[in-house]
Amino acid sequence: MADVRRTVEAVWRIESARIVATLAKMTGDVALAEDLAQEAVVDALRQWPESGIPENPGAWLTAVAKRKAIDTWRRRERLDDRYQAIAHDLAASPSVDPAAWQPIDDDVLRLVFIACHPVIAREAQVALTLRMIGGLSTEEIARLFLVPVATIQQRIVRAKKTLTAAKVPFEVPDPSEWRARIGSVLGVVYLIFTEGYAATSGDTWMRTDLANEALRLGRVLAGLTPREPEVHALVALMELQASRFAARVRPDGTPILLADQDRARWDRAQIGRGRAALARADALGRGRGSYALQAAIAECHAIAPTIDDTDWARIVLLYEALGRLAPNPVVDLNRAVAVSMATGPASALRIVEGLAADGALRGSPLLPSVRGELLARLGRAEEARSEFVTAAGLTANTRERGVLLAKAAAL
Repeated sequence: MADVRRTVEAVWRIESARIVATLAKMTGDVALAEDLAQEAVVDALRQWPESGIPENPGAWLTAVAKRKAIDTWRRRERLDDRYQAIAHDLAASPSVDPAAWQPIDDDVLRLVFIACHPVIAREAQVALTLRMIGGLSTEEIARLFLVPVATIQQRIVRAKKTLTAAKVPFEVPDPSEWRARIGSVLGVVYLIFTEGYAATSGDTWMRTDLANEALRLGRVLAGLTPREPEVHALVALMELQASRFAARVRPDGTPILLADQDRARWDRAQIGRGRAALARADALGRGRGSYALQAAIAECHAIAPTIDDTDWARIVLLYEALGRLAPNPVVDLNRAVAVSMATGPASALRIVEGLAADGALRGSPLLPSVRGELLARLGRAEEARSEFVTAAGLTANTRERGVLLAKAAAL
């Protein structure tokens, strides 16, 4: 049973966005689509221990959820033409044929645009997208944003009710509406990528499936909006960061930090694609936005032969510009790391102490982790050890916890 549960969880993480997108297209109701998908998951947990795991679990879940949709319409006595057409198709193919299930990429993109619809608040857009596209649980989303689980639950429930009440259609908006909505869409796409780049929970350091899906969505968006520099910049940022994936973990899953990575394993072709995307953004001549500045930072890392040969002074400058354009305590914390590499840990520690005093990152492992690094470099081993232990207690990712505890033990 434990194996089946792990399989179901893995399938849900990888396939949930396409399953929900397919159901949303079929039903025209995002909330109903997610409910049906969850009911199919419950069926899988009940049936698979006896029947065995199907060859294509995603297809199985989708087919079961579709049949549940039809049952729902039957109960509601809404036997309209759409039901009859779909029921006929399913009757013609009573058994699940894995080859017959071809996820439509654009359905996922439509789902992103729906989740980012302006009728729902920004924080609800992010929560709903991470839930439906990223497949994150409410607990994981709550940890990501350092808010109570109940808050995230309320945001998601309210967002789905609002979409239903507003009768938001399941479609990519008209091109004339893209510019107004693209900022929200880019924001959630990058959040999905960052969760894949550094998972906030679980026992894996990365979720490359999630990051690659975000990158795919970014590439599609760039094709749809070739005159939007920040779309190209986001693609550049994701390409450059994804180029390090192969070097970020050992075969046993143990994380490898930037300073210890074998740069020969970085994907040079992907770095080339990232730099080309950043050049396309710059060529549009509208100045660099927040994603372009982050991509420029990633480019500094990508072209440096070693960590010591990295242009840290330029990275500090880019973080300063980013902080003025998009103030954020995480940006300030990253700037502190760059400052420590450019001029030493003492000046960086003052930035970190200022952030600690503000309390903006309270509850996050990021701040004590960086503070521990700086204290260790200053020779304040006992304080550094305490910070690493504190950070380890705040993370829900077992791999990250292991790294932090190893640092504490090494002091």
